[in-house]
Amino acid sequence: MTERMTYDKAVEYLEDVPRFTKKTELSNTVELLRRLGHPEEKYEVIHVAGTNGKGSVCAFMASALEASGRKTGLFTSPHLTDIRERFQVNRRMVSREEFTDSFLTVRRAVEEMEQEGFQHPAYFEFLFAMGMLMFERAGIDVLVMETGLGGRLDATSAVAHPKLSVITSISLDHMQYLGNTISQIAAEKAGILKEGVPVVYDAMNREAAAVIAGRARELHCLAIPVYRLMAQTTRRTDKSIDFVLNNRYYEYRSVTVPFPADYQVMNCIAAMTALRIYDRDKLIPDELIAQAMERTKWSGRMEQVLPGVFLDGAHNTDGIRSFLETVKVMQERRPVSLLFAAVSDKNYEEMIRELCTQARFEAVTVTTAGGSRNVPAQKFAELFRNWTKAPVRVEPAADAAFEIALKQKGEDGILFCAGSLYLVGEIKAYLASREKRCDTQ
Repeated sequence: MTERMTYDKAVEYLEDVPRFTKKTELSNTVELLRRLGHPEEKYEVIHVAGTNGKGSVCAFMASALEASGRKTGLFTSPHLTDIRERFQVNRRMVSREEFTDSFLTVRRAVEEMEQEGFQHPAYFEFLFAMGMLMFERAGIDVLVMETGLGGRLDATSAVAHPKLSVITSISLDHMQYLGNTISQIAAEKAGILKEGVPVVYDAMNREAAAVIAGRARELHCLAIPVYRLMAQTTRRTDKSIDFVLNNRYYEYRSVTVPFPADYQVMNCIAAMTALRIYDRDKLIPDELIAQAMERTKWSGRMEQVLPGVFLDGAHNTDGIRSFLETVKVMQERRPVSLLFAAVSDKNYEEMIRELCTQARFEAVTVTTAGGSRNVPAQKFAELFRNWTKAPVRVEPAADAAFEIALKQKGEDGILFCAGSLYLVGEIKAYLASREKRCDTQ
């Protein structure tokens, strides 16, 4: 492959990977890291798994670690509008040059492996290897790393010696890969645990918590459960939630999360507790951690992008239930409307039933998102009409659907856009292009 590879060509190559290869054995990723000189061993790693909330927990932790003076890497997925969102150093995306240079290095190693009979890595595996290399080259001190899918067989589990493991809430999702019960899925997520490495985990689901605690005992891991009752909410606004955290690591500490979603309180509890396990000598002051929580930004998770317009990446039934906690609070003060799309491998029928039975929407707009995994908007319309008397508008193009939903919202209303991170990404891309057009006029 030519050394004159451009960034656009590198991205094009990566996006084509799913066409000719599938997920490989974990040993394949380990071999790739070995040929790259094991870059993942050059910095500390905090490994985060879970069904919902893991990206937010990563963002909270990275915010505090950077504020403490540590050069901090953040590896997350998926991206919303730019593939480089997955690779951040001190919350800034890597440059196109850094991305392309790492792509070339990994590609050369992959070519050598293929010549010796190894498989070409899958899309996420290739990106994971690139990320580990980019973070080494950036000279980071600590990496906060989110799993891709599951945990036990995920490429990120090729990191042999993490400093800490974190497991967020677990629910039924990706069942075709992870199992049909909470216990089976929890076992896959708990597959990130390593011998003697502490784990902080969401213990709100007893079935999942029992599996994680059991696996922690087998591996002699210090296991720290976290619960929602550790925090008492003191104030809510359309932009944030104030609460007081009280557990063995924080004594009545006042905290503000810059999101109106209650689920972010639980994510913040997990992140703050994990930070105390990571920083056992308490070199990072409590006050600095609390300040970092308030400054955290995380796209597409109850993110306000315009006045009264929120994007939320809820894309499974449990995520929709958490999303609805915020909707139900806000609908008591202002009329709410919904823009919805989902992808074909999600239980969108159950998601729509939950939305319609747990909230009252003044208007619903449905659209399509997700590329080859999209579902026709008309299918969503039929399902919504079975459950709600609210007017349902159909617009296949996400940008046009957003403008329709924006008009339906009215001046005093609230618009929620949910059902898929693909939808969130398309709306953010549209808003960015609309803003750019306005700037040039």
